[in-house]
Order: sequence, then structure tokens, then C-alpha cells
Amino acid sequence: MRLALAQLNPTVGDIDGNARLIVDSIARARNAGVDLLATAELAICGYPPKDLLLMEGFAEAAERAAREIGARHSGNMTVVIGTPIARGHGAIANGLVIFRDGSLVAAYDKRLLPTYDVFDEDRYFEPGTAGSTVDVVARDCGATTRVGLAICEDLWKGQDAGFNSRYASTPDPVEELARAGARIIVVPSASPFVLGKGKRHREILTRHAKRHGIFVASVNQVGGNDDLIFDGHSAVFAPDGSIIAAASGFRDELLICDLPAGNAAGRAPGVVDPELTRSDEAMLLDALVLGVRDYCAKTGFKRAVLGVSGGIDSALVATIGALALGRENILGVAMPGPYSSEHSVADARDLCTRLGIRYEHLPIAESFRSSAATLDGVFDSMGAARLGATLPDLTEENLQSRLRGTMIMGISNRTGSIVLTTGNKSEMAVGYCTLYGDMNGGLAVLSDVTKRLVYALARHINANHAPLGFAASPIPESSITKPPSAELRPNQTDQDSLPSYDDLDAIIEQYVERHESPARIVRETGLDAAVVARIVRLIDLSEYKRKQAAVGLKVTSVAFGSGRRWPIAQRWNHDATSH
Repeated sequence: MRLALAQLNPTVGDIDGNARLIVDSIARARNAGVDLLATAELAICGYPPKDLLLMEGFAEAAERAAREIGARHSGNMTVVIGTPIARGHGAIANGLVIFRDGSLVAAYDKRLLPTYDVFDEDRYFEPGTAGSTVDVVARDCGATTRVGLAICEDLWKGQDAGFNSRYASTPDPVEELARAGARIIVVPSASPFVLGKGKRHREILTRHAKRHGIFVASVNQVGGNDDLIFDGHSAVFAPDGSIIAAASGFRDELLICDLPAGNAAGRAPGVVDPELTRSDEAMLLDALVLGVRDYCAKTGFKRAVLGVSGGIDSALVATIGALALGRENILGVAMPGPYSSEHSVADARDLCTRLGIRYEHLPIAESFRSSAATLDGVFDSMGAARLGATLPDLTEENLQSRLRGTMIMGISNRTGSIVLTTGNKSEMAVGYCTLYGDMNGGLAVLSDVTKRLVYALARHINANHAPLGFAASPIPESSITKPPSAELRPNQTDQDSLPSYDDLDAIIEQYVERHESPARIVRETGLDAAVVARIVRLIDLSEYKRKQAAVGLKVTSVAFGSGRRWPIAQRWNHDATSH
């Protein structure tokens, strides 16, 4: 039996456009002699559709389009399409419709609905109550193979994200399909990229295949939708757990695999799995480039602008922008202030030259002096001493950042370019970012990338510049090696007020991503308790800033965004749980 997995990049809500992608994949599969084609989860409307599902007529329009595709284009093959299914009385299922030769032969409703991290499926869908199988006839030999159908979480059961306790008392959909005689289980998914999750996925797929002695085929969505990035990496596993077909990551692909028909034994030769053979840095770079490219393409932006400071963060964002949108569509703007060093300006210019992007020089020193003088007059009249202020202070530092934010947004307005912000996760965590300043922008490229990962990505890019299309290392070495600094006061460095980034990132990873208490962090890291307590307090206090930040691309298990719902006004006492 010839199986095809349509790893497509849908746009949320673009039902007509997504339908064309599906129809094209069916045509290509038919030309290749495919017997069964499957799309990803909710392929007809894109995942996640969120509150579009609550809009009158949306789910019905998506389902109607999916059924029309099946009725018109399923001749000589079985086609599985992911779609919302209206179940009456306002109920909607996250489902599949299965057509053969123009007729509906089965439908399936997803049974396990994830409601954790970025997922909120209980809000929209009613769970299914039964499994579904279809018998597929192989055209070349006439043998019939029973195929079981499941959707995403039905297969993962929260194991890939550490939430398997949610399903401790629920039936295993895969086990039920195996008992129903399925020789192949096809699983449409829309599973977002998370650094390191791919290995866990492969282990789960292998375990299912070996446990039940069946073939398991997982087809995953690809592309960026808002903050989420879907990496594809669709794959087919044999009953012995070996991988026999694997799609590339981060791009569209029609993966075709020949399987033994009926109950015949045997398997295809094993293949190299790109999910497991590439480095974390290579995968992370691909994810960020795809996230930027699709966010801009799906929201209508063709060009981007960013402030280039000579530091490593803006250098990395500029490089990602050039890879995503083309170097001719990126503008780097240096905005030196009164404390900017000459080498920082030189590094910013050097970066733009290396990348081949346009460079503009826009000093803010004069604007800063004028604005500061105006504010100082107000502060003097108010009585700075009564306010407990000694000038200059943080006001002047933030003023420089806000002037830069105003300038970059002005350029955005005039050119129609999206502003890419450059703050990383480490800075966003502890509030080392300025509202209406460096936080101004449309997309926060690095908001889920810690400083340690920033350095790792920069070194990876420079070491692999040729395959990436650069004639030489694009990021100046001095931007990587010099001490990080905002340069908002004389001789300033980040470590004046923060622990080393190795220590800071360790705290962030344990507190934010693993939800661990300060007491445990102290025990496990050996860091000073006062340092840990201070950083945790900064993380908590900075939530109000993050709520006003640009959309940020999610690449770790917990990002500052839709998957982390932290209250701003709260007084949880961490010490109360210390022991």
C-alpha cells in the first residue's frame, strides 16, 4: 500500500488557500500512485484557529470545504482531511473526514483534547467517544489493509510535554485501534516546535509501533502561525520501531512511503532521521527563520527594520531577518546616544556590511539632551529631592531607549516595514527592557531565546556561514566576545546588576520553564539564596512589561506568551514553601 503524508503550511482562516494546498497535494499523490493520503490536523483551516471557531459560520465553512475536496478529488484513492466538524447544538469536533472515490466513508472526532501550555481545546471542541478505522485497498495488488485514525494528542497523551497525568484514567486510543485490527495507524497532528521535543516524539512513536506490532504514521503541520512554529518532521515507523520514512523539517513536503499491504510482514529499509541527526542550534535557527518569514508573509509585511547596536542580540536578529526575508528587505539603523562607544557603532556598520543589508546612521544624542533638559526643568519645579530622586538616574537611561523606540517606529510608519525587536528571554525575564523603547515593535524574535542560546546561535551561524549563503562570518567577532552592555551610562555592563548569564539562565530555566521553587533552585544549583530570590522577584515584578510586549516566537517548553498565564497583581510568598 502506498501512503502519502501531506506536510503542508496552512494559513489560519484562509480556507480557500488551504483547500488549494490540499487539492494540489492530492493531485501529486495520485500521479505517484498513492492509495491513502492524509493531511495534518485541522489542515483546512490551519491550527490553532482559536476564537475563529466561535464566529458564526466559520466551522461550517471549513467543514464544507473539506467535504467538497473529498467529494471532487478522492477518485481512486482514500483521502483523510483534518477539519472542524459541526455536531449540532453548537458543538464542534476537532475531526477528520475520510473520502474514497468521491464518497464519505468515515469520520473521526479527536478524543483527547489538550488544555495546557498553548493549547485550549476544551474551550472549543467536544471530545469524541470512539475510534475509527477504514479499510484501504491497494490498487497494485488488491489487498486490503485496515487503517486506524487518531489525532495528535490521542497519540501523545501529554507525554511529550510532561502532562501525561491528565490522561491517567482515560482509555488509550492507540491501544483500542490496535485491538480493532488496525495494521497502520495514521495520526494527523499540529504539534508546535519546542527545542528538544522531537526526540521525545520519536520515542513515543517507536514505543507505540513496537508495543502493538503496527506501522505508525504521523503527519505534522509545518509553518509559523503567530507565536507558534510547526516543524513538520512527519514520519512513518515500522512494527519493530525503526523509522522507514521521514520528511524534512520546516518546509512543505509530500512524504510517500510503500508499506506491506494487508497483514503481510516485512518493512521498507530504514532511513536517516533528520529530526535526530541535526544539532539543536541548526534546528533552532530554522525555527526562528521560519517563524519570522511566515509571520511577515501571513500578516502582509515584506520588509523589516531593527535597531543595530553593535551587540550580539541585534546582530543575531538582523541575521535571522536577512535569512527569512532576504537581505534586500532588511534595514539596520544605528542610533548612538551620548554613551555609545565608537566600537559599538563600528560593529553595527560592520554587521550590516557583512550581511549585505542597508545601514542608516541616526544619532539621538542631540534629541536626548533636549528632552532631558525639558524633563529636568519639570523635575526641578517638582522638587527632585522631595521625589527621592538624584539626577541623572534611570529616567535618563530609559529616555534614551524611548527615543530610539520613537525613531524606529517612525521609520516603520514611513516605510511600511515591521520592527523586529531584539530583546532576548534573559532580559525579558528580569525586566531589562524598556516599555515604549527597545520593546517597541511587531515581532519579538528572541523573546524565548536565552542569552546562552543567543551566543550558541551566533557561533553556529558564523561556523556555518557558507551553507547559509554568506560569503564570510556575518556576525562580527567583537559582538560575540565583548561584555554585553546597554550603554545607557558610562562604562555600563549587564553584569553590574545581574549575575553571570550562565547563572541567570539556569534560574530562568528552572523557575519559568520547570516551575521550580527558589528553594529547589538554590539546592540544585548551589547559587546564593539571596541572588536566586532577587532574580525570582525581578521575574515576577516584570510580568506587567511582558504583557505589553510584541508577539514573541515560542521555541522552548514555556515561553513568555500564551502558554504562561502569570498574574500581574499577586503576592505569592515563595518562602512559605521553602523547606
